Amino acid sequence: MSGHSKWATTKHKKAVIDAKRGKMFAKLIKNIEVAARTGGGDPAGNPTLYDAIQKAKKSSVPNDNIDRAVKRGSGLEAGGADWQTIMYEGYGPNGVAILIECLTDNRNRAATEVRTALTRNGGTFADAGSVSYLFNRKGVVIVPSGGLTEDDLMLAVLDAGAEEINDLGESYEVVSEPTDLVPVRTALQEANIEYDSAESSLVPTMTVPVDEDAARKVFKLIDALEDCDDVQNIYANFDVSDEVMAAIDA
Repeated sequence: MSGHSKWATTKHKKAVIDAKRGKMFAKLIKNIEVAARTGGGDPAGNPTLYDAIQKAKKSSVPNDNIDRAVKRGSGLEAGGADWQTIMYEGYGPNGVAILIECLTDNRNRAATEVRTALTRNGGTFADAGSVSYLFNRKGVVIVPSGGLTEDDLMLAVLDAGAEEINDLGESYEVVSEPTDLVPVRTALQEANIEYDSAESSLVPTMTVPVDEDAARKVFKLIDALEDCDDVQNIYANFDVSDEVMAAIDA
């Protein structure tokens, strides 16, 4: 898991200044719209919306765009789409298990896009249930390390329900049960500890180690999937060593 998280964290940073910024903004806006539609437009009473807004702000999405997304989602402004969540399952190179979460207003288009991205990049579509059992739903908070020790962090979140803390280099990953996500996030706020994101995520229960060649192929596949407008989140169970990551970054 650590290798995948490290890669995801690095990628998130690059994405903020990346040419794909517009695409990332669109996905963050969609998240806000769906959260507002599901739980109401008041972030104080809707933790999912609160976290979606915080993540968008951290990624420099303009406040005006955020406000309009909340209004569309909660029905105060016209133009909100009927987004549906669909989970597709597949395998990547080296037998890596992949879950592809889509938010779409057109199921046929989403399925076609995902299938195309998979088959063109060494992946295969899998039947429902054949991959999902390898993942558990967890609350995941990413905290920039910035002089913070693991012990400091542990002290702040242990009583709030944190199960484990993983050192990802420039940040820490705090994992909890999904129901403890808000208490963990609140504990960080009360301890004046900055965090980058807090969200419900799918964490693999077992990982597949990949060498440099396989890692490059997996990253290429994930890039292709992320290019699909309907794809919102991708979860995979590969593990990349620091040495392989260094070779790829070089």
